[in-house]
Amino acid sequence: MEKTFDIVLLLALPASGKSEVRRYLAGVPSDALKKDFHIGENLQLDDFPYVHLMRRIDDELAKSGKARMFFMSGAKPFINPKDWGTLIHILNEDYYDLMKKNEVKTDSAAALLMSRIDKAGKKAGIPPRLAGLGRATFSAVAKELEKESRDLLSEKQAAYPASFDGKTIVMEAARGGPDGSAMPLAAPFGYQYSLGELAPEILERAVILYVWVTPEESRRKNAARTDPNDPGSILHHGVPVDVMLNDYGCDDMGWLEQNSEIPGTVTIAKGGKKYHLPVARFDNRVDKTSFLRDDKKLWPSDKVQAVHNGIKTATDKLYSLLTLARK
Repeated sequence: MEKTFDIVLLLALPASGKSEVRRYLAGVPSDALKKDFHIGENLQLDDFPYVHLMRRIDDELAKSGKARMFFMSGAKPFINPKDWGTLIHILNEDYYDLMKKNEVKTDSAAALLMSRIDKAGKKAGIPPRLAGLGRATFSAVAKELEKESRDLLSEKQAAYPASFDGKTIVMEAARGGPDGSAMPLAAPFGYQYSLGELAPEILERAVILYVWVTPEESRRKNAARTDPNDPGSILHHGVPVDVMLNDYGCDDMGWLEQNSEIPGTVTIAKGGKKYHLPVARFDNRVDKTSFLRDDKKLWPSDKVQAVHNGIKTATDKLYSLLTLARK
């Protein structure tokens, strides 16, 4: 039986091809997934839906004449960049819920979501914000977000597996810093900070599959994929230009690789312990993945093969690095 990764951190700049890669992997037969990529049936976690819902909360507050809580405007970055940590702590909770198969019963999925955001923000060093809304405002915002929040909660809980045997958790995220930043990126920007906020149980089990594009290519592909009529879509959402330049103008993955204590890894210090996460790159600097957003019936076989081979090269390297680390 093929050995599979426990957790794959699928990381890259926005529009790099992460979600397209995830979509491709989700459609590969289980035997081929294990044989070619050392990946089991996917259990997928992603912080983008929470970014989208934080923007939705802000939009509802703005409609009622209240101040935004998370973003400077609908097209601007976070008011408090520590919210990059908020998102990681929400992912940590999703991971624990997944492992425990935690079924939450609630009359208001939106109220639950808003409470979770406050709780995660507190762990990131931000005092609770949504709890300070008046009851009427809180209820009005929750009412507007209920359907999306309920769909997200239902989808999350429906994905709990009967068994974790042979499964691989794929966690997707994008991090970076302002265009032209010196390295290392200062917290709370970049992967060094966000990876350091992950739960120890994740860091102990994870490898990093990094989808490699330049910041310029990231911005080009972001503009190309944007569907303004589908802002919550994993495959078609657009990141505002100001955010692309100030939050994703560069990233620190190259610096982390070059300065790791062990070649082929990223070194993350947390709680007095160091974790060395194997890392490999799927080179998408020349776009290999945009066609994966189309209907599967339209996928050209040669392009599918190029994606398959590119991911296989990266995951074979990851598996070799992981095997060496465990000796």
